[in-house]
Amino acid sequence: MAVQVVHYALDGTPAWGVVHGRRIAPLSRSFASTADLVGAGLDEAWASVPAQATLALDAVTLLSPVTSDRQFICQGINYASHVRESGMDPDKIPFNTLFTKAPSSLASSQAEVVRPAHVRLLDYEVELGLVMRRAMTGPVTVEPHALHEWLAGVTIVNDISARDVQLPQVQFYKGKSYRTFGPTGPFLLLLSPAEWRRWPDLHMRLQVNGQPRQDAYCGDMIFQPHKTLTELSALHDVQAGDLIATGTPAGCAARAPGKFAMWMMRRVLSDSTKWRLFIQKGLSNPAYLQPGDVITASIRTDDGALDLGEQRNKVVAP
Repeated sequence: MAVQVVHYALDGTPAWGVVHGRRIAPLSRSFASTADLVGAGLDEAWASVPAQATLALDAVTLLSPVTSDRQFICQGINYASHVRESGMDPDKIPFNTLFTKAPSSLASSQAEVVRPAHVRLLDYEVELGLVMRRAMTGPVTVEPHALHEWLAGVTIVNDISARDVQLPQVQFYKGKSYRTFGPTGPFLLLLSPAEWRRWPDLHMRLQVNGQPRQDAYCGDMIFQPHKTLTELSALHDVQAGDLIATGTPAGCAARAPGKFAMWMMRRVLSDSTKWRLFIQKGLSNPAYLQPGDVITASIRTDDGALDLGEQRNKVVAP
């Protein structure tokens, strides 16, 4: 049965534990990072039982289960529904889009999301996060049935994005890396080999102020986890505890313009005019996040057997 690991602070001291219902069974050791937990704490987490749960979940402050010393790797345009709403054909996506996000953007599942003063088009993206179990320092071929050999577990990621920085400046890293732009958790869900085969059944949902915005299954991914791990291993060292956010489905605030508008933007308008009009139109779109908005996000199977918990993050001004 899957294990919900939580990173928390009690009286200012960080610790790790296993969640049983609404209580936590603290792990006996203090791990400084997600890498340390993955390297030396998984056996104890798997062996945890409800009788050891001595701490109320509501009595602690939740922390990100991925610590800021880890790499934060992301995939873009990786869901067929999101590709279609962006005006493209998912059958014609020729390559896996990979980029990085600053680990300093990691925040807890309950942290406030700070919208920088110069950002006006703030967007959300619920994503399934993969947490590495072991290092990949050279090319390997990861088989679909062998995810458990390379991955420790999964978590919820909200890839907050400043679209008026990311798109006009063509800077994914800059537009997605402001502090608090990576709410993660609440749980690192450890999966058995059999449970790893159920990742396509994970159901992602995101709401803003109670209004549904995103609702999709992870099985809609174009480049599946084993393919992404295989490709990453050939170009980039990945370490235990590193985070890979696997892309988002349809429903973001940002929308592709119509076909005529796309033709005009590509053939008639200058870049400066194109992006000025993009921002101007975006300012009239109520789906973009405003200070005071509350984002909730969850990922779980419909039968509840695999439950990554729920995020609740309020957007605030600096």
